Amino acid sequence: MADVSVLIPAYNEEDLIGQTVQAALGMPGIREVVVIDDGSEDETPFVAHEAGARVIQMDQNLGKGAAMNRGVAETDSDILLVIDADLGTCAVETYRLLEPILADQADMSIAVMKAPPGHKGGFGIVLKLARWGIRKYGGTLVTAPISGQRAIRRKLIEDIGGFEKGFGVETALTIDALRKGYRIVEVPLPLNHRVSGRNLRGFLHRGHQFIDIARALWRRRQL
Repeated sequence: MADVSVLIPAYNEEDLIGQTVQAALGMPGIREVVVIDDGSEDETPFVAHEAGARVIQMDQNLGKGAAMNRGVAETDSDILLVIDADLGTCAVETYRLLEPILADQADMSIAVMKAPPGHKGGFGIVLKLARWGIRKYGGTLVTAPISGQRAIRRKLIEDIGGFEKGFGVETALTIDALRKGYRIVEVPLPLNHRVSGRNLRGFLHRGHQFIDIARALWRRRQL
């Protein structure tokens, strides 16, 4: 069986990071769980360490893509399972993302998550932009274009030159992988995580997502 490292980029996730780490450590065949603390201002790195993770601390908040690049640089496993820090106990379900990789049926698998009750699963404009961009520049329709739960072969990451910075990381990763001819599958999983609310903070977050995805698409338009 190939070596598998779990990478968890985290920023101010002290309330759920411990549960997420413990759930990831409970999955079979996992070599290590690595939390990349992206300059948190709370107790995230300490809670993660106490839960059993190897913790890499960034000097300042540089964003998810930069944290993921740091995690890749400081591990050497053949397969990387990237998951969000706020999954909690349901993180154990992400093991199913490894199955198509280990069976040599895919080079990257993406979790399709069900929206929590009463939530529509994200603002349509962000998802529509990401889906449109992946179909336009990658040639494939992807159901969950901004899902952060992914199992990825290391060679794929190295071949595309690493992860995009900012909130466009998943969209850019998908397009770059498709353009290189890598096989991608989506896997429906019963996962729950914190969602952005329909308040000022939530709108600002979605606005930043939209801008970063648009920038990532513009760069790929010019390639």
